[in-house]
Amino acid sequence: MDAMHTVADATSDPRWRAVVERDRQWDGHFVFAVTSTKIFCRPSCPSRRPRADRVRFYTTGQEARAAGFRACKRCTPESASASGADALHTPLVVRAISLLEHDAMTVTQLAEALDVSRAHLQRVFTRVVGCTPAEWQRAQRSERLRTGLPSSASVSSAAFDAGFDSLPSAYSAAVAHLGMSPGALRRGAAGETVFYTIVPCALGLVLVAMTSRGVHRVVLGDDPVALASSLRDALPAAMIVRDDAALGDISAAVVALASGSALSQALPLDLRGTAFQQRVWRELQRIPRGETITYAALAARIGSPKAVRAVGTACGANPVAMVVPCHRVVRADGTLGGYAWGLERKARLLRDEQRKTPS
Repeated sequence: MDAMHTVADATSDPRWRAVVERDRQWDGHFVFAVTSTKIFCRPSCPSRRPRADRVRFYTTGQEARAAGFRACKRCTPESASASGADALHTPLVVRAISLLEHDAMTVTQLAEALDVSRAHLQRVFTRVVGCTPAEWQRAQRSERLRTGLPSSASVSSAAFDAGFDSLPSAYSAAVAHLGMSPGALRRGAAGETVFYTIVPCALGLVLVAMTSRGVHRVVLGDDPVALASSLRDALPAAMIVRDDAALGDISAAVVALASGSALSQALPLDLRGTAFQQRVWRELQRIPRGETITYAALAARIGSPKAVRAVGTACGANPVAMVVPCHRVVRADGTLGGYAWGLERKARLLRDEQRKTPS
């Protein structure tokens, strides 16, 4: 049975992370094929990584060959390979994902189908994937809903085609995972109003944007025109309205953060990302002001110690600078690592936070 799907709808899929990270523990458990070259490889292949939308997954090389692909001569994906320390866990997760891709199942039903205990499945799946089976399944349905809405005859038909058993569950999942209702998604976010302001801060300029649900963007920069354009590019179908007065209190709190001070109260957030990104962003908010952790430690905290690079990518995708403090994550050797808004800003933020944090 062909167990393939495109990677474009699998941002929380551990197989894609395995390909990106060239993780040898997955060798022998699946192969990935590239539509542009018609070649299939093992996950650890040293060749240049393909674009996500050109990748297909197959359980075996035989399935890939049947689909018209040929084996890579560099990594020889059909030869025997040694499995890693998690060799017993990885195939279990692969089988679980294969079942979830084809059928809607509760965790209990999935555990029974795999002949393992519910607790064991939950623990192993979360360790390898970074989220629970239920979270993974909801995220995948939400992504199928997002991609299917523009061409569907109605919201209800798109919801049922995506695997939801009711419209309320589709609406709930879409708002939680994609940040807006299915109707707004079908219209390309038309009708959504986003208010923003741009104010000076200790790090230059900061754009703060809010939807009806909460703070949606906090972006640092130096050029007000470029900052406003970046917001319009991110939400092309939304109504973008500048309102400095309405966002006065919120922007003042963000300006204080830019100087290393603590928030006086929690800000409502409207964060839109994959299940894995949301998991990383939630954990980032638990890092105390004035402290730092490594990317590896953060990966371990979310239960995915192998996903260090994926954690770094999620940090880089953080849409709300400082509010979700991705600047508090550094490399194992103590160097700063990356920062979407510049390493000078990251260094100053950390220095000011440490200076203003009581010892």
